[in-house]
Amino acid sequence: MNIIPTKLEGVVIVEPAVFGDNRGFFMESYNSEKFKKLGIDYDFVQDNHSLSVETGVLRGLHYQLNPKAQTKLVRVAAGAIYDVAVDIRKGSPTFGQWVGVIISAANKRQLLVPKGFAHGFCTLVPNTEVLYKVDEFYSPEHDRGIAWNDPELGIDWPTANPILSDKDGKHPVLKDAEINFE
Repeated sequence: MNIIPTKLEGVVIVEPAVFGDNRGFFMESYNSEKFKKLGIDYDFVQDNHSLSVETGVLRGLHYQLNPKAQTKLVRVAAGAIYDVAVDIRKGSPTFGQWVGVIISAANKRQLLVPKGFAHGFCTLVPNTEVLYKVDEFYSPEHDRGIAWNDPELGIDWPTANPILSDKDGKHPVLKDAEINFE
């Protein structure tokens, strides 16, 4: 397993060891002992799985407030996404900065998005399935979001006209969002 740091401290790309032959491949997408040795030590409590039927489905930017904030380990089982993490930790030297990574079933990469970061993704191909582990249960009372198209963030999404849920179309910009991360 290989860890690739990003420009945002704590947000890392995980490249699992993949063993392939004429039958296909095998990989460990998660192994708590190996992850701990790499400095990724979280107690994941819930797995989530989404299917986006069309290209250009954008989900996000999501986060949960403390004390129910979530660390996410994101991977793609089918298809491909442009996966984004935004630093929303007030006082952080990278506050308001973002990183975007292509994660796909083909490259088998994963993105670790720690607490204090908003997360979102846009599908690059039809019928994309995203799986992610979280270290805190979903809490509707703590669920928040930031506008995907906040001009101050300037995220370079792969589409100008994404397919959004009603909820994701109504999130505030970062400067107006409720945030309790320091």
